[in-house]
Amino acid sequence: MTSNGLPLEDTISEAERVAGVARAQTVGVKLLGGAGIHLHSPSAHHPPLRRKYGDLDYVISAKDRKAALAFFPSLGYEANERFNLMQGDRRLYFFDGNNGKQVDVFIDVIRMSHVIDLRGRLAHNGPCASPSDLLLSKLQIYEVNRKDLVDLTALVLDHPIATGDDEAIDAAYVARLACADWGLCRTLEINVAKLRHTVDELDVDRDLVRSRLDELWSAVEAQPKPLKWRMRAQVGDRVRWYELPEEVRSPYQPE
Repeated sequence: MTSNGLPLEDTISEAERVAGVARAQTVGVKLLGGAGIHLHSPSAHHPPLRRKYGDLDYVISAKDRKAALAFFPSLGYEANERFNLMQGDRRLYFFDGNNGKQVDVFIDVIRMSHVIDLRGRLAHNGPCASPSDLLLSKLQIYEVNRKDLVDLTALVLDHPIATGDDEAIDAAYVARLACADWGLCRTLEINVAKLRHTVDELDVDRDLVRSRLDELWSAVEAQPKPLKWRMRAQVGDRVRWYELPEEVRSPYQPE
């Protein structure tokens, strides 16, 4: 691929640049993280939910792996050759040396505190993962921080709970995943409670966010739980149910 310039300093402007080139070249990169929520959620553009963003996170289908390996260098990024050689079947890393940022690319599956399998969910138009998957990508982080919770507030504020709508949060889908894995369900439960506390501190339409969280969690509670889920629930918090993923250090980050 020919060069498409250098990464921009502003993360959102850069995300939009990447999206434009990806669309033109039909490379199926879907934006995750806070920047993904920003592009999906107008409420993230204004206080009290507006914030600065750092690195960019994407997810791609395995069929787009080869294209991604050429795509990001064509945009001015440097590949983490060692990491991509060792882990490149499930994750890729690229660096923006000019601005000291990095791009993290998950392949098919998001592996963080839990595993979210996105195979079959990335063929839609648009630069971002679906609102449901953006929600899960944040809510499944066991060590969720305030920035994540602010992002989630914007996402829930701007997207209704509905099924069969690409611009909505699909509670039935979230419930199916939560009730297939007790550990994921437990982390979601903890983080929904944290999200409620955060919403109480923000000048937003709290009743709307709370009602949507109620609707989401009612779907999780109503979903039948298989025997494996119920047996793990009996063990509960006595055994750790989440992973603490290690950060991949950029060569441009100080020790």
